[in-house]
Amino acid sequence: MKKQLLSILLALLAGNVMAQSLEKMNWFNEPEVWKIENKALTMSVTPQSDYWRISHYGFTVDDAPFYYATYGGEFEAKVKITGDYKVRFDQAGLMLRIDHENYIKAGIEYVDGKYNLSTVVTHKTSDWSVITLDKPVPYIWIKAVRRLDAIEIFYSFDDKTYTMMRNAWMQDNTPIQVGVMAACPDGQGFNVKFENFKVKHLPDQRRLEWLKNNQE
Repeated sequence: MKKQLLSILLALLAGNVMAQSLEKMNWFNEPEVWKIENKALTMSVTPQSDYWRISHYGFTVDDAPFYYATYGGEFEAKVKITGDYKVRFDQAGLMLRIDHENYIKAGIEYVDGKYNLSTVVTHKTSDWSVITLDKPVPYIWIKAVRRLDAIEIFYSFDDKTYTMMRNAWMQDNTPIQVGVMAACPDGQGFNVKFENFKVKHLPDQRRLEWLKNNQE
């Protein structure tokens, strides 16, 4: 009986999908213009705003819009992004943030007239990796999976086939802010829409292993 109850509990945990209620999330650097309609968040991105720390450019900025909820443990987060990108470095995507020195932002970024899949990983200083697309895309799906002390970042053009674009370290067993961000370092702002944002709980791998090894 105990084994049956344990199996049921694990199945429920594995299938527990938490479709985040956008209305209950929080702003860090709230933009002047934004709205939630039909389960989608649209905003006019704050001009000359960004997230970056120190490396290469020699400055630190922490002032772009970020709409988030806080999660513990392991999870999968994803969102569909559509943007009216205009000038160099216009960007939008997912963001996972512990504090101002530890965060990951991943999405699409407009650089030198091309669309790039872009990831910035920051631990005291920032780094930047890009995958240049050969043509513009109307929208993109970004997915982040937190497992133990790693964040895996994926992209998709159809929400069916996902390709990994980055695997980065992030401190585990630490609450993390998960949500959507957009930045406009060079320009006067642009419009962006985030649709179908959701976070799915993933049962902790260490605990599952312990349960497996200590069944009665």
